[in-house]
Amino acid sequence: VVQRASKAGLSLKYNQTTDGFWKFTSSAVFAATVVTTIGYGNMSPTSTVGQIFCVFFALFGIPLNMVVLSRVGKYMLAVERNLSDFLEGKSRRKGCTRFCVHMFCYICGALLFFIMPMLVFQQHEGWTYSEAIYYCFITLSTIGFGDFVADNNPDKDYPDWYSVLIASWIFFGMAWLALLINHSIDILERLNAYLKKGCCGGKTQEESSSAEDNSPETQVEDDNDIKKPPITQ
Repeated sequence: VVQRASKAGLSLKYNQTTDGFWKFTSSAVFAATVVTTIGYGNMSPTSTVGQIFCVFFALFGIPLNMVVLSRVGKYMLAVERNLSDFLEGKSRRKGCTRFCVHMFCYICGALLFFIMPMLVFQQHEGWTYSEAIYYCFITLSTIGFGDFVADNNPDKDYPDWYSVLIASWIFFGMAWLALLINHSIDILERLNAYLKKGCCGGKTQEESSSAEDNSPETQVEDDNDIKKPPITQ
C-alpha cells in the first residue's frame, strides 16, 4: 500500500521519500547504482519505455563507467607515485618513504570513504556504527544486498544534497577501492618475487652455471675435441 501510494505521489509524512517515488536526486542515485552494478533493488522502472531505456543505459553505461573508474584510479595512483618520488628525492630513503606514503594514502582513503560516510549515515539514517560500516562495504564492493539503503526511509526528510553526496561517494569510493585492490595485488606479487629470490637464489645460480656448461657452444667444442685424432710425435 505504501509503495502504491508513493508511486501516486503520496508519502507518510509528505517528504516524498520511499520506494517507487522518483525525484531528480533519487534518480541520480539509481543511475549510479545501475552503472556500478550495485543494484539495491529498492527502485526499478515499471513502464515498458523505462525498462527498455534502462537496458540500453546499462549496456553503454557499465563499460563506460569501468573505463572512467580505471582512469580515475590511474590518476590517483599517479598522484601517489609523484608524491612518493618527491619525498624520496628529499629524504633519500626509498623503501621507507614509499611504504609511509602507501600507508598514508590507505589511511586517508579509509577515513574519506569509510569512516566519514559511516558518521554521516549514522547521523542521517539513525543506524548503528556497525550497520553503517556494513552498508559502506556492501555498497563499495558492489554486492548490494538491499537490506540497508541510504536515502530511503519514509520517516525522514532528506536534504537535496544528500543524494548527490551518496552518488559521488559511490563513484569515487569504487575508484579508490579498485586502486586499493591493485595495490594489494602489486604488494603480493613483489612479496612472492622477493621470497622466490631469497629462497631459491642459490639454486638459480647453480642452474644458470650448469646451463652455461651445457650450452650448445661448449657441446660443440667438446665434440670437436673428441673427433680430433691424437697428434703423433
